[in-house]
Amino acid sequence: MTSIPPRSKLSFLDHILKVSSEYGSYLWKDITFQSELWYQNYFWWLILISVVVWGLEIIFPWRKNQSVFRKDFWLDAFYMFFNFFIFKLVIFAALASFTSASFTAIIGGDTQVISLLNLRELPYWAQVLVFFLALDFIQWSVHNMLHRFNFLWRFHKVHHSVKEMGFAAHLRYHWMENIFYEPFKYLTLLLIGGFEPSSVFVIYYINIAIGHLNHANINLNYGPLKYILNNPKMHIWHHAKELPEGIHGVNFGISLSVWDYIFKTAYIPKDGREIELGFAGDSNYPKSFINQSTSPFTFK
Repeated sequence: MTSIPPRSKLSFLDHILKVSSEYGSYLWKDITFQSELWYQNYFWWLILISVVVWGLEIIFPWRKNQSVFRKDFWLDAFYMFFNFFIFKLVIFAALASFTSASFTAIIGGDTQVISLLNLRELPYWAQVLVFFLALDFIQWSVHNMLHRFNFLWRFHKVHHSVKEMGFAAHLRYHWMENIFYEPFKYLTLLLIGGFEPSSVFVIYYINIAIGHLNHANINLNYGPLKYILNNPKMHIWHHAKELPEGIHGVNFGISLSVWDYIFKTAYIPKDGREIELGFAGDSNYPKSFINQSTSPFTFK
């Protein structure tokens, strides 16, 4: 990751432009199949996973009366590419670099100072498993906070404005959520060291696939594995408009459901195929990308 040069040599704006340019070059290599390693091609892996899960929706629909191009399909498709590529091109690459530099300054550049685990001696599969579990728990915790604190919930409402569930709804979220999650994800990288870099890509694609499936219009709960893996029949209740009084949310799992069962936030009272999705007052919620992007600062 690119480090931040001394301010005297390069202004913060120049740095943003430099890092964004580097990311733009990297993205173009992905799009044109010039990636040095096949597993690093975020762009085409996202498209491949999306097409496969969308195909499963079309062949095995849970809500059979839901259109293939469901309500807000194209809006969610835009969110998918905006949050993963356009936003990164504009500012997220610089934010990630800034986060890295900040942590480096705090710990004096020695990541072993705060590293709790070193996975270097473990088999590759064990490295992937440990990192996957740690990262998923961190994301479960942040997701819980997005519902618990009103300031954060204002941004997370964008994701809960989905009225018909489909794979692309997975990536309809306000760009500020990237900023909420990033420091915690980076801290996970620091706390767990010594893993193979390729494991980050493997976990990334696993998370995308599971996240797409969680939001997909598919009749799937994995049988006994539903107590470990998040699934569409569980996650639909996370988006339910009507929830028990006095709770701030349920089923916060990202890839795994096990955290919700451990911390007693799991909630599946019945088959949720036809339940209404959204949140109280969402009938007046903005419908366009631009207005949803500004809604946390204007919508009550």
